[in-house]
Amino acid sequence: EVHLVESGGGSVQDGGSLRLACSASGSASDDYDMGWYRQAPGNECEPVSTIRPDGSTYYADSVKGRFTISRDNAKNTVYLQMNSLKPEDTSVYYCVADRRVWETRYGGRCGEVLKRYLDHWGQGTLVTVSS
Repeated sequence: EVHLVESGGGSVQDGGSLRLACSASGSASDDYDMGWYRQAPGNECEPVSTIRPDGSTYYADSVKGRFTISRDNAKNTVYLQMNSLKPEDTSVYYCVADRRVWETRYGGRCGEVLKRYLDHWGQGTLVTVSS
């Protein structure tokens, strides 16, 4: 059983930075894609960024050039460095892991749909960006 625990959320001003971390415990595999989804009130559960075992990455258009994903396999941890944050980045951010993360947008609550479509998911961490 793999457990994902997010940390690093909080409140910042428009233009500020935060770094999220997701630590995987249990039978975590270096062969898994790891990444982040987010959900703002009233919005879909949307993919933000993914990093694959070979180091290749995916970024949503809305975060390209501002967010950077990285992973430390020795620590079973994935990071999301978020710079130039905007109020529209305000969301609950969820860490996910699966043999293949397809970066699909889902209707419904992230907490419910991620467990339906992905092998592993965290409980979420809130990021609030104020103007």
